[in-house]
Amino acid sequence: MILQKTFAKSENSWTINTKDIDQSTFDLSVKNPNKKEEAVLRSPKTILEEIKALDEESAEILNSISDLI
Repeated sequence: MILQKTFAKSENSWTINTKDIDQSTFDLSVKNPNKKEEAVLRSPKTILEEIKALDEESAEILNSISDLI
């Protein structure tokens, strides 16, 4: 294993066998096998619906507090 001199081995480091490199393309794309899978992102519509629901809940709470004062 050869690392760039200024970098130490870390969880972001990995090695590959030269035999595993596609000999037709020599594709060296970065595909870190140690990286955890990313969470699936929610759609913008879903996020906006959740924000709207939270805003409505906040408004109800503020009205309740206002009634108490």
